Formats: sequence, C-alpha cells, structure tokens
Amino acid sequence: MAKTNLSKNNPEKRLLLFIKKKGGRGNSGRITVRHRGGGAKKLYRLLDFGQSKINQPARVLSLEYDPFRTSYIALLEYSDKDRKYVIAPQGLKPGDEVITGESAEIKTGNRLKLKSVPVGSMVFNIELEPNRGGKLVRSAGSSASVLAQDGGETHLVMPSGEVRKVSGDCFATIGTVSNPEHMFEDAGKAGAKRWRGIRPTVRGTAMNPVDHPHGGGEGKTPIGMSHPKTPWGKPARGVKTRRNKNWTNKFILQRRKKK
Repeated sequence: MAKTNLSKNNPEKRLLLFIKKKGGRGNSGRITVRHRGGGAKKLYRLLDFGQSKINQPARVLSLEYDPFRTSYIALLEYSDKDRKYVIAPQGLKPGDEVITGESAEIKTGNRLKLKSVPVGSMVFNIELEPNRGGKLVRSAGSSASVLAQDGGETHLVMPSGEVRKVSGDCFATIGTVSNPEHMFEDAGKAGAKRWRGIRPTVRGTAMNPVDHPHGGGEGKTPIGMSHPKTPWGKPARGVKTRRNKNWTNKFILQRRKKK
C-alpha cells in the first residue's frame, strides 16, 4: 500500500480529539520521560479497536495517514451510515467491503473469533480478553500467525517469536497491518525528529561524571564499567524489565528467542 493511495481529504471531524501535550512531564510537573517536547500540532483519531458492530457490513471510504501511529487507518461506513476508523490491513482498498462476525469469510480486513480462524492464517489487532477491544499486534507491518487450536484456546506466534495462547472467543482481524515500509523510513535530518516531538539525546560518555555514570575521561574514553547504566545508575540494555508477577505470564507457552 503506497502513500499515493492515501486520501487527501480532511479527516472525519466527529472522530477527532485534541490531546494536550505534556512534554514528558508527570502530574507533579517533573520530567518523567526524557527527550520529549515540541512537535507539530496534531489531532488524535478515535479508532474502533473492537469493531463491535457484529454482522453489519462496512464499506471502506478512504485510507488515511494517522500522525499518532505507524500504520495507516481506514474509514469505514456501516450499513446504518455510522462511520468508524480502524487499523488498515495491507492490501485493503477504498470500495472494499469488510464485516465482523463469527461466520465471516476468511478475507483481508474481516474480523472473526480466533476459534474460527484456520491454522496458518495471519491476524492482527488481537483481543487479550473477549469484548475488550484489540490490544496485540497493531504496529506497522506486523502480524501474528495462528499455530494451533486447542480446547477453546488459540496458540499464536507473535511478531517477536513468542508463542502464547489466547481465548478462542477473542476477536482478531485477518491480514497484516499496513505500511510495512515504515521500518525503512529515514528521518533525513534532525529537524524531522523535532517535528515529531522528539528532543535531542546527549550521549552519557559526552557528559561529566557528576551528570552520568558514563561521563568523564579524556577523548573517547570507555564507560569504565562492565555494563551500561542509566543516568540514575540502574542497569541498561540486556536486562529484563517485565514484571515477574504479570497476570499474562500463564498464557505464554514459549518465550521469544534471545538476540
């Protein structure tokens, strides 16, 4: 799906929302996430991740750019003239018809319960819990593969290589997320990063010892320690950050492979 296929019309006004920028600051006004701030003005598109209109066919009116996500989005018009934005799958075109339902056809853009999806099919925008909306596999060019159906559970191979089981009553969309070329995009210049709200990042080795554990020394001095650290002395790169008591641990059948 090339960018030339994207609509030049204004987005659906009823589905736009203004989100105030926080510049990486928490509720106390202190910076909690570094290197954020500025950027061009943009409006958030309200997406229907659950596609809750069951057995109502919808026609694709347009494919559009979304400044808040890496994939493209599709504007759907249902049979009752209601309009919704959804994540656009690769290969979807204006004029195509999609539907959400248990007995829907296995076709790109259709949304079915996982128990109805054949083994080997590619899916995205997958629910973790029934009727809670899609949570998994939503970024550009990504998809999960249906590995097996087992006693009401569906085994999925995630984009990371992790194998996890999800309830067969959860909905997922057939296909692969649009804009797979996103991984090859190059900002081109520092200003393009600033347009996107990303502020400059200074290397720790370029700082003084008082400012960063990697700082100090003459010239291009090594960091002087066995492992990289954050500015606050915590281990960085290669350390596990996932909580040990995460409630979804029981659904993971096989961890992703180490790089």
